[in-house]
Amino acid sequence: MSIQLKDTGLYRTDAYINGQWVSGDEGEVFAVSNPATGEIIAQVASVSAEQTSEAIAAAELAMQSWRALPAKARCDLLERWHQLILDNKEDLAQLMTMEQGKPLHEARGEVLYGASFLKWFAEEGKRVYGDVLPATPDRRSIVIKQPIGVVAAITPWNFPNAMITRKVAPALAVGCAIVLKPAAETPLSALALAELAERAGLPAGLFSVLPTSDVVAVGGEMTSNPTVKKLTFTGSTAVGKLLMRQCADTVKRTSMELGGNAPVIIFDDADLEKAVAGTLVSKYRNSGQTCICANRIMVQEGIYDAFVKKFSQAVKGFCIGDGLDEKTTHGPVITEKAAQEIHSKVESAVAAGAKVITGGKISDKGTHFYEPTVLTDVNDQMRLFKEEIFGPVAPIFKFSTEAEAIAMANDTEFGLAAYIYTNDMGCIWRVSEGIEYGMVGVNETAISSEIIPFGGVKESGQGREGSKYGLDDYLETKYICIGGI
Repeated sequence: MSIQLKDTGLYRTDAYINGQWVSGDEGEVFAVSNPATGEIIAQVASVSAEQTSEAIAAAELAMQSWRALPAKARCDLLERWHQLILDNKEDLAQLMTMEQGKPLHEARGEVLYGASFLKWFAEEGKRVYGDVLPATPDRRSIVIKQPIGVVAAITPWNFPNAMITRKVAPALAVGCAIVLKPAAETPLSALALAELAERAGLPAGLFSVLPTSDVVAVGGEMTSNPTVKKLTFTGSTAVGKLLMRQCADTVKRTSMELGGNAPVIIFDDADLEKAVAGTLVSKYRNSGQTCICANRIMVQEGIYDAFVKKFSQAVKGFCIGDGLDEKTTHGPVITEKAAQEIHSKVESAVAAGAKVITGGKISDKGTHFYEPTVLTDVNDQMRLFKEEIFGPVAPIFKFSTEAEAIAMANDTEFGLAAYIYTNDMGCIWRVSEGIEYGMVGVNETAISSEIIPFGGVKESGQGREGSKYGLDDYLETKYICIGGI
């Protein structure tokens, strides 16, 4: 490694299966590189379908005693894991920045965000309640909730810590076991979490981490193995649809957090300073590589020019570079291919008449860096309107009326997050109810936390993560009728 951790034990490159650190079958490994420098920072074990099957079998066995524990005992362990993450925040942030590229200040924030799910579900896992239903005099009808079973999780590279804890914490809290396949681009954060879970005392088999370069084989085992009762996935809509089809044969429960195409709708009466500041954060966080980031910035015609001026001036002040440099405000995108795809969307828009206000090209910093970009004169026929950009490019659209804004916002198959800026209370209600999204931020774009139900509608997914509702996808509801009373 090019950097020394305070606790070198957090730098793990073997897979974690049934409480053991193991090599891939036949010693198979794959390289993990720093997107900012191109440096290979690890050779990580690549597990096989057979090893995945072993992890699933171990999970089923470990779960039998785990689910029988009092909820408080399970949740006390999650509390210990949470504290260990806090104690090692800086090392975890350093690892994340090296493998994912985001600036250290964002990585530190994600570590805290990820830890918050362990804390939340350590508390909420003790509050899984049932019901006694009205019945006839000679019988009682009872509803209880039980853990669904072994869970398989597939997580993305853009939030390599928090997207894991958001799935693992509720599963473990209610008594499930979970096997995890992290993204091949960012396995080190997942393996560091496994190390800390082991230190916290998590029994062997309950949480296995399966890094791999053979995603088809490992994913196929997860979706076909009948022992797995639920699959949870965060990633693209195309892959999510494929996984849902694969899960159909064994009728697994699925929860999917898929692609987005988030609009920010800014009305003439909005507080311009707040709208600019909020949109900047939403659009350029993690260099635009978030599923809820602003994809289409829609500004009413009365303040359009003023918004573009203020917004562009702020973007021109960004500093792109290696995330380990504290001066860096925005790091690289995850791969050279990703940068090329972003540029393809920009070139397509420019060819159709869009105007580049700033940016618009791959940076001279390197092949993984795309300049923070602002585009105007864009329209709803461009790829930038229809497709998720997943990069630091802000297309600013113009609209005239409230009805037009709602129609533009809904003109997509996606429905994850949307944002509104206005001081008109009537407009807030009409637009919030009229747009087809699972989450709506009003005069606010920092909407995510452990206490809210994160998830989308339409082709942006199913199920909710976080909040009290986040337990539901890991529980089965059982009805018991007692007669002869």
